[in-house]
Amino acid sequence: MTPAESPLVSRRMTIRSYFMAAMAALALAGCAAGQAAHARPPQQDTPQMTDARRLTPERLYASPSLSGSTPRAVRFSPDGRRVTFLKPRAEESARYDLWQFDVATGAQTLLVDSTAIDPADAELSEEEKALRERKRIASVRGIADYAWGTADTIIVPAGGDIHLVTLTASGPQTRRLTQTDAFEYDAKVSPKGAQVSFIRDGALYAIDLASGQETRISPAAQPGKAISYGVAEFVAQEEMSRYTGYWWSPDERYIAFTEVDESGVDIIPRFDIAADKVTVIEQRYPRAGRPNAKVALLVFDRNDGSTRKIASVGPDDYLARVNWAHGSLWFQTVNRDQTEIRYNRTDGLPWRIWSPFTEEQERWVNLSDDFLALPEGGLLLTHELDGFRHIYWRDTSSGTLRQITSGEWVVSGIKGYDRATRTLYFTGFRETPLEQHLYAVSLVSSDAEGAEIRRITPEGGSWTITMGADAKSYIGTFSSPSQPPQVGLYTAEGTRIAWIEENALNAGHPYAPYLEAHTVPEFGTLTAEDGQTLYYSIQKPPGFDPAKKYPVIVEVYGGPHVQRVANDWRPLGDQFLTHAGYIVFRLDNRGTWNRGKRFEDVIHRLTGGPEVRDQLAGVAWLKEQPFVDAGRIAIQGWSYGGYMTLMTYAQAPEGTFAAAVAGASVTDWALYDTFYTERYMGTPENNAEGYHASSVFAHIDGLTGPLMLIHGMADDNVTFDNTTRLMAELQARGQPFELMTYPGQRHGIQGEALQLHLMRTRLDFLERHLGRPQP
Repeated sequence: MTPAESPLVSRRMTIRSYFMAAMAALALAGCAAGQAAHARPPQQDTPQMTDARRLTPERLYASPSLSGSTPRAVRFSPDGRRVTFLKPRAEESARYDLWQFDVATGAQTLLVDSTAIDPADAELSEEEKALRERKRIASVRGIADYAWGTADTIIVPAGGDIHLVTLTASGPQTRRLTQTDAFEYDAKVSPKGAQVSFIRDGALYAIDLASGQETRISPAAQPGKAISYGVAEFVAQEEMSRYTGYWWSPDERYIAFTEVDESGVDIIPRFDIAADKVTVIEQRYPRAGRPNAKVALLVFDRNDGSTRKIASVGPDDYLARVNWAHGSLWFQTVNRDQTEIRYNRTDGLPWRIWSPFTEEQERWVNLSDDFLALPEGGLLLTHELDGFRHIYWRDTSSGTLRQITSGEWVVSGIKGYDRATRTLYFTGFRETPLEQHLYAVSLVSSDAEGAEIRRITPEGGSWTITMGADAKSYIGTFSSPSQPPQVGLYTAEGTRIAWIEENALNAGHPYAPYLEAHTVPEFGTLTAEDGQTLYYSIQKPPGFDPAKKYPVIVEVYGGPHVQRVANDWRPLGDQFLTHAGYIVFRLDNRGTWNRGKRFEDVIHRLTGGPEVRDQLAGVAWLKEQPFVDAGRIAIQGWSYGGYMTLMTYAQAPEGTFAAAVAGASVTDWALYDTFYTERYMGTPENNAEGYHASSVFAHIDGLTGPLMLIHGMADDNVTFDNTTRLMAELQARGQPFELMTYPGQRHGIQGEALQLHLMRTRLDFLERHLGRPQP
């Protein structure tokens, strides 16, 4: 769905009071039934621990953040003279301001105070809420994002408007560019800095900065026909991580943009249930097997004002990526079965399209943002042709390829290219899948495949990297289980130039009072049934005594494109649970990320099978450990992790788990969207047996133990009916459960107060069924 212009129809329910009363009664009934059936067990002995200060739920979610002042959206200016970043406020860790770091002097200064352009009491529009959910920044307040234009201009969207920051000798000057009540977003400064473009009401606009004149570039949207322009449809945002629908050519002559026709997409009524009202949102949501949006690619010529439609995509294909390179427009399309990425090219008027090459997979293809046009010719891309993502050079006409990296490890991204030395920089997991690092390889040799790969970043933790435009320096963010994220400026060879945020764990750090009781995970491996290696982490309480027995919480996600076991700064929720006296166990089952196609492909057309068996193998190992109380093991997860919680709990032998907490769970893949679901499962029509076996309802007889279901009542990703259908079926069978719903909340539960409530709710449930550890 495209947030700003999709034809959402909102109305107050005339049966509002009835519906809310019914939901409240249902929730109370579920809770009462669960509490009556599962009384609190006798208190268990718990280990004697140190007297160090331990985390409380209240401090876990309060400001300032216990992880320190961790910058986000850290970026170089186009000329490399500045590094900009969003910095959280100490008194309100969810609110971010825009700061700059002067590379020459090392000075840090505030560029934009978020309260000046986004007041604390500002109400987000429905469209902006949806867009932030897609970008996973729903919890951010103040400045959520920004974009560099030229070396002295920055675009800052805030409060539903577009603001231009101009960097002058006397300081930054901020100007509001848009003056309407409409929600404007996806703003960009044109490559040469003359124009600012953005989306408003489902159409593409541009403002000439010199004259201030505003021009609509695309046709006007047609809400009645569900047609919009320059936008990314729902599955492009949610599943392809493509958040834009227009692209400037480097010379500013052309703008390529989308035409999105959602008229064939099903309207799914969604009850947006808030604390004081119920609104029906008519959401266009393409569920598995149902029609997708039709997407066309158009090109606007600024020289003559003409617009030409050059390609039509869908509803049985997807427009995945668009790039300008070497004067040509490239766009990647994916077939409905998601077994092929087609690289399409057009070289200008008359916009004839041809496809120099494709990438094909027997089961499914994974998208990538890697697309680097080399000045000397050719493209650098990443493919999974040998089962692991690696870098390839491609001839732009013939498609001839040459492999640059190889081996049984994964490249995670191309980061930069030094034209002078012909050195390519990239990130990956060469030494261990637990740590991401920066590497360099020379492209001077004609036999690039045999060139030596050099690791730039030191071992001992994980790195995220942003290279400068000339690849002479990079911004590196490092973290480990004993060091929260710290951000530095480094030369391309890895020498630190300066700290941008050292985030040292000294006496003044917010986490300092809890350092004495800090716990770190131990990592290990198990072997799956097909011989592949599974990585796990186990985090033990402070003052751990191997002679005692501890309750265990299995934290599970287990879904594609996510890795949860890594040598980095771990979730502070895990830290809190260990301080409360629990062992926390995580295992990355087959089907998860950064392990190659064979590891991932086991879930093809049947989810909730191999992943569950891997999780149960992890629990079997736990039960063999002398320090684990085998009768006090619980499992919990959110989203795909909620699905995995339900599937694992339902299929586990009796007595495996003492309790389970499932949040925002998919319960039937026929209720989820096309692009994600069909990639792994096919459609309900061509894989009916797989859909049935992969649903929670096929295993519902196993959900007989203590179970808590949690869901945001306005979830537009995993819609609330996933949980209500499960509730109804459990009630019909007389199977007790407990329920916690969050009015107005979407796929994530946001805000300090609600996050605290969620943690307390989970903790109370776990204590009632595992016994309360004595910290």
